[in-house]
Amino acid sequence: MGILEVKDVNKRFGGLKALSDVNLSVAENTVHAIIGPNGAGKSTLLNCLVGKLIPDTGSVMFDGQSVLGRKPYEITQMGISRVFQTPEIFGDLTVMENMMIPLFARRDGAYRLRAFRSVDSEAELRSRAEAMLEDVKMLDKRNMHSASMSRGDKRRLEMAMCLVQEPRLLLLDEPTAGMARADTNNTIDLLKEIKEKRDITMAIIEHDMHVVFSLADRITVLAQGTPLVEDSPENIKGHPKVREAYLGEAA
Repeated sequence: MGILEVKDVNKRFGGLKALSDVNLSVAENTVHAIIGPNGAGKSTLLNCLVGKLIPDTGSVMFDGQSVLGRKPYEITQMGISRVFQTPEIFGDLTVMENMMIPLFARRDGAYRLRAFRSVDSEAELRSRAEAMLEDVKMLDKRNMHSASMSRGDKRRLEMAMCLVQEPRLLLLDEPTAGMARADTNNTIDLLKEIKEKRDITMAIIEHDMHVVFSLADRITVLAQGTPLVEDSPENIKGHPKVREAYLGEAA
C-alpha cells in the first residue's frame, strides 16, 4: 500500500470523459511523476487528489483516509500541500509576511494560530518561518516584496510556504513552467535537497522531461484520461507506447 492510493477513478465533464478507470499508488518517501500530452487528464487527477474535484466513481485515499469531500484546510491538516502551476503568493506582501500566512488557520471566518505540536505563539511561528526561509536560501530576502522577485524565487517562496506546514505529501503542478533553464535547474536542485532532508513524498505533474527524469523514482503516463504505462524512468524512456503517445523520438 502506498501513502496515496487512487482506485478506479472516473470523472466526466458533460460528454467528455476526463479520467477513465485510473489506478495509482504512490509509495512513501518517493517522487512520483505523472506525465502525458495536453488533455490527458493530469490536472483533473491532481484536483481529485486535493479534493477540489470529486470523482464520479472511485476512491482517493491518503494514509488510509479518504480525501473526498474535505475542505482545503482539512486536506492541509491531513498532511497534503500543493504547489500551483502559477505561484500562489501575495505580491503586495513581503516574503516573511507571505510565510506567516500558512501558519494561521481559518476557522469560522477568523484566522487563528494553528497548533504545531508545542508551538503556540506568533514569535515561535516567526522563528519557524525564518528557519524554513534559510533552508530554501531566501532568508536574506525576507523583507523583500514578493512582486519584485523572479519567477524562480516566487516558486521557491511558494514551496517554502508549503513546507513550513510540514506536509507528508507535496503535490507539484508544473513547478518549472515559464522558467528560464537556470531557474529550472535551481528548482530541481531545491527539490532534491528537500527530498534528502525531509521525510516527504512528492507527486509531480511536469512537461519538461529534463525535470521528470532528474527527479522521479516512478512515472505514470496518462493518455486520454487512462493510465498507459507505469514504470521506472529508465524503462519509460524506451517504452514504445510512451514514445508514440507522448515522448517522441527525442526522448
